[in-house]
Amino acid sequence: MNFNKSMNSEKKNILNEYEQYLRQGEPSRRKKALTWATSIGLQQVDGLQTSEYLRDVARRNIEDEITTAEGQQLIASYYEQLSRRQQSDLQETEEADRAAANIAHILSTATLDFTTHGFKMLHRQIFKGVFKHAGEFRDYDISKREWVLRGASVLYLGNADLQRALDYDIEQERQFSYTKLSNDEIVQHITRFVAGLWQIHPFGEGNTRTTAVFTIQYLRSLGFDVDNDLFALNSWYFRNALVRANYKSAQVDYEPVFLERFFRNLLLGEQWELRNRYMLIGAEETIPTKHRPSTDQVPSKFEEPSPNVAALVRVIDYKQIKVSDMMEALGMKHRHTFRVNYLDPAIESGYVAMLYPNSPRHPRQRYLLTPKGLMYFNAHHADDRH
Repeated sequence: MNFNKSMNSEKKNILNEYEQYLRQGEPSRRKKALTWATSIGLQQVDGLQTSEYLRDVARRNIEDEITTAEGQQLIASYYEQLSRRQQSDLQETEEADRAAANIAHILSTATLDFTTHGFKMLHRQIFKGVFKHAGEFRDYDISKREWVLRGASVLYLGNADLQRALDYDIEQERQFSYTKLSNDEIVQHITRFVAGLWQIHPFGEGNTRTTAVFTIQYLRSLGFDVDNDLFALNSWYFRNALVRANYKSAQVDYEPVFLERFFRNLLLGEQWELRNRYMLIGAEETIPTKHRPSTDQVPSKFEEPSPNVAALVRVIDYKQIKVSDMMEALGMKHRHTFRVNYLDPAIESGYVAMLYPNSPRHPRQRYLLTPKGLMYFNAHHADDRH
């Protein structure tokens, strides 16, 4: 329990560190503060804490004194100047600082390479200067004693199958269509995908942090706004929920509900209690079965889109649709006006996507709702179809 208490204390420190930016800061500074809070919070998955120097570097970046790239350089230089004895004494703090600075830089950009190679390179980017094996798959099998499993281990994938398993899971997700799924089904699918990706555990160290950053990037690409404090404050819960989603024994079955609740809070704005003690095998505490708004209500996670974007979402429905068909449904004749006032804002706000995003002028270009757009449509208009 002492470990959990230290985690709770660290949560409060993260909140206090950036409260002025999160509550009163201008939007750009608030976004940077959330990025740093997430980057620092993710170090908790391995029980690591960042230094005051790293937090000072973060403040300087938030206040536009330095870029995230310059922050990375400052952290690297700081540790390179220490004596070997000092480096040895601060080894865990150095890992946390370097990884946090690297994650902050990664999350400050809007990039995603949704391939196995991209997943490997993400690990390399996060742990550059930390692990000699950064970006390399493990060549040995692993097991890890887990507190939440009372010392048992998840059955991780064997090292001979890592590449094949990642190729399969990522390609299956790439081809998957969220169209016509309910909001519950969307969250359940994302939960299964992330849990499966983590269970592969392709690296010797740093798997959860890599999975978390990859998940944030992917959800952003689907249109979701994940610039909030959920990963920052609940990264230890996130890891334990991944463990429970992937553990099975003669007495205990796979239990994805904890991870699903994390994603319901993240994507739908629900208010499930995310407590690690609920996940401990054999715990006698009753796991809450409520604490969430009715699924008939509009998900509180979403800010209302503009009337034009909302109208376009309703027109697109579950279809893949051409620009001319959208304009006709909206009674519009001027293509430029339609793009400026309807289509471009819908794409920029994450509700609509191109069928061929890498080829905007593709002769068979169509537009469809993103998972975020589908969730909004389901909450507002799904009943209109019946």
